[in-house]
Amino acid sequence: MGNITGQKELSIYIHIPFCVKKCLYCDFLSSPAGEGDYRRYVEALIREIVQESGNYREYRVDTVYFGGGTPSLLPGKWVEEIMEAVSSHYRLAENCEASLEANPGTVTWEKLKSYQQAGINRLSLGAQSLKDGELEALGRIHNSADFFQSYQMAVEAGFRNLNVDLMLAIPRQSPESWRDTLGQVARLSPPPAHISAYSLIIEEGTPFHAQRPVLLEEDTERRMYRETGKFLAKYGYGQYEISNYALPGFQCRHNLAYWQRKNYAGFGIGAASLVENVRFRNIPHREGYVKNFLEEGAGIPIKEEVQRLSRQEQMEEFMFLGLRLTQGVSSKEFFRTFGVEIGQVYPGIVENFCQKGLLRVKEGPKGDSQWIALTEFGVDVSNYVMAEFLLS
Repeated sequence: MGNITGQKELSIYIHIPFCVKKCLYCDFLSSPAGEGDYRRYVEALIREIVQESGNYREYRVDTVYFGGGTPSLLPGKWVEEIMEAVSSHYRLAENCEASLEANPGTVTWEKLKSYQQAGINRLSLGAQSLKDGELEALGRIHNSADFFQSYQMAVEAGFRNLNVDLMLAIPRQSPESWRDTLGQVARLSPPPAHISAYSLIIEEGTPFHAQRPVLLEEDTERRMYRETGKFLAKYGYGQYEISNYALPGFQCRHNLAYWQRKNYAGFGIGAASLVENVRFRNIPHREGYVKNFLEEGAGIPIKEEVQRLSRQEQMEEFMFLGLRLTQGVSSKEFFRTFGVEIGQVYPGIVENFCQKGLLRVKEGPKGDSQWIALTEFGVDVSNYVMAEFLLS
């Protein structure tokens, strides 16, 4: 990765839509498939990456993220091929953050070394829980022993920027078991640089939605969430977003790009993009996607839902995405971007929420700007608060 300075920043997302089996809660665009399907998809993916590169010649790529599905199902050499296409046709920053999601039990020593050869320097392990009964309730394919083995292997392979995904308020979970899982993860040696702790959401179309499993009471879940930040703080983790905690210097730059509305390009089926305030996504159908790139003359349209965001929509996104961050949104940055004060666009809303204890206004790190952020109580009802910043 050369030391290249570009005028514009870009993040790249690469979607790998394969999994061993669908978890009971999963509504992501993923499904089981055979290795032949894997290969054809990877070939199509590489062609898309190369063909689209002409649209991004003026950009410097600061982050690359392999998400899924389960990217770690691919042979390591194929990940190398994909990253070679990226590094050969895009300008990568010297300190580019390159992440790959991995499922415990699907990583091997050979894959980990291939990832490093490819330039992957951040690994995200989807543990979800360290209690086997809870993992079974989620329909996960691994157990806690698989997680510990995969984590240790990643450490021995030389990965230092490791994230662990955990899930809060899942069936069979108690506040005590959640606290124990958090403690085991925080006390790993070396500890993960980053921990994501998401609440389970029952989505339509998933097995959980049909099964209606017994979940924790809302007040219990809220207490567990609040305890999470305080517990992890004792181990040096700072909360920087509603569901994310990091040791100093290890915030996920790729996810920050989403919340700060930076440019990002998505490759693969269903992958979303935001480029110069134009949102679009790829078609979600694997057969059509692969056919378009591998069969001459197929001519299947790949982009859909193309939307040039209005100034109003940009303001709305600035507010409700930025409020996910614990630092909140900068009034100075809002004015620099839109040429108008937040109070003029949203008269009385910030003051009203401050009086209700849902928002707080604080001085920025350099004292040259006011920042508006959710309070602890505001996080509990964040969807309600953020909805008030929709202007239409």
